[in-house]
Formats: sequence, structure tokens, C-alpha cells
Amino acid sequence: MQIVLHRPAFADLHPDTTQATYSPMTGTLLTLGHGYCATALADRLLPTGWQILGTARTPEGCSALAEQGITPVPWRPDVLKFALSQVSHVLVSAGPKDAADPSLEAIGLALAERAKDLEWVGYLSTTGVYGDQDGAWIDEDCELRPSTKRGQSRLRAEQAWQAIPDLPLHIFRLAGIYGPGRGPFAKVRNGTARRIIKPDQVFSRVHVEDIAQVLHTSMLMPEPGDIFNVCDDEPAPPQDVIQLAAELLNLPVPPAVPIDEVEMTPMARSFYSENKRVSNKRLKEELGIELKYPDYRVGLKALLAQETADE
Repeated sequence: MQIVLHRPAFADLHPDTTQATYSPMTGTLLTLGHGYCATALADRLLPTGWQILGTARTPEGCSALAEQGITPVPWRPDVLKFALSQVSHVLVSAGPKDAADPSLEAIGLALAERAKDLEWVGYLSTTGVYGDQDGAWIDEDCELRPSTKRGQSRLRAEQAWQAIPDLPLHIFRLAGIYGPGRGPFAKVRNGTARRIIKPDQVFSRVHVEDIAQVLHTSMLMPEPGDIFNVCDDEPAPPQDVIQLAAELLNLPVPPAVPIDEVEMTPMARSFYSENKRVSNKRLKEELGIELKYPDYRVGLKALLAQETADE
């Protein structure tokens, strides 16, 4: 598929978007940064009649989106502005780079001009904005004190999006994401998995399908200003997850290794520098969410069953 980077070509890709009509249950969504979470959301929305416009930075990426039934939007400010004019909803999953938000850099002014016309804007952030809480339970009202550069950049991005007047913004602070293609099984199979031990360390997690469920539900019942932690019910030590993965595969459990004896990338070590238990109470109470994968045990068993069925 050849992508021509100018506005008429974009309109030709999906001509009826210029006269789109919306019902309370469907609309047209622009995903700024069409990655893992946006793909899971698209899989949920497309069968229900939603139109989805997704960004890509290469012709190959545009072709891949088109094959999934998504209208590809090349990442160029003029094309992005035109795409924005065609939609009712926006999902922002492109993270900040070099302390700047790429979406706001490209179309921040256009977003401000169109803010009152949009029905819903979702921003995917991270629970890293809470920083280290020494293993305590935290909720959305907890003090924001990110200790890593990644968490600090996310907090600045959240604040930049919140500063746009009249934008129907919803912020989703995601825990560690896993799902199809993103689980511990591959590392256990190839022998690279490690059970890294840091006493009392826990992480919160969430299955990508539950992220999609949360986003979809919020889109159907928008409440601008909402902020939700998106995580499962059970923060757990990372070594327990690796152990279960090995047991499910009937493979030897990797030996435990103290964290002080492990070589890690700065990014990996930064995750271990923060310890907290993230509450999803607000998510359940205000959106009525019932998680499909309430803990890592349910999630890993389902992933392995899906892998087996696909073989």
C-alpha cells in the first residue's frame, strides 16, 4: 500500500469520515501512538461499529494499520490536524520523549481549538507518577512524587494535558502491562528468565484486555477530569510470577538471585527502585469494572491456554 502524505490522500483513505455521524455507543477515534494498548482497544471497538484512525511513522506501519481495518494517519502535523478535525474521541498513548510530549508538540494548538467539540480524550500515563511508597497501598489521591526520569516526564505530560481549557480529559495511570506477546513464558522457555529477589518488593500489573475494557467503558460514560489507576487486584513479587510461569510450562524454576548480584539496565533497575501497592477501587466503583484477569495467576493461565490454542 502506498501512502501519499497530503490531506486529500488521507481523506480518500476513509472518505466517509468527512461526514461522520455518531451514536451514543459509537464514534470515530484517533489514536496518537497506535501501539500495544491501542491495538487491544481497536480489537474491541471495530466489531461494534467504531471508526478508528491510527497514527504511524512509516509507510510499513500505515500498511499494517490498514490491514487491521484502521485508517492510517502518517505522523505529520498537517495530516494529524486534519485527522483531528474528523473525530469525536482521542486516545493519547504516545509517551513523552526528551521531556516533551510529541502529540502536544505536533497539534497542541489544534487540540485547544477543538477541545469543546471532542467527546472524550484519554491519556495513558503510568503509576510511576506516584514514585516510591515503601510498599504502601496508594490510590488516585496519593501525593505525586515521581523519583525516576520516566515518572517525572509522565507527570509533566499529565499536567500539560490538564492545562488545555475545556478538554474532556481522562487520565489512566497504568501498572505493568502484560498480555499476548508480552508475558514471561518466552524468557522461561529460552532460559533467560531470572527470579530477582529484593525483600518485600511488589509490583502491580494489568492485562492489556482489561486496559481496553476500562478505556471502552470510560468512552461510553465520559466524565471529564476522571483519573483512574488501571491495575489488577493483587500486587505481587516479581519472582512469584516467574515461578508460576515455569511451573505452568513444566520447566525448572529459575534460581533466586539477590538484586545486588544482578546486572540490569538503568531502566530495569529504576522499576525496582519503587515499591507500592496500587488500588483499583475507584475503577470498580465509578466505572463498574469487573476485571477479566483479576490477578497474575488467572492472567498467565489464560495466556498459556491462548498460546496453546494458536499453535
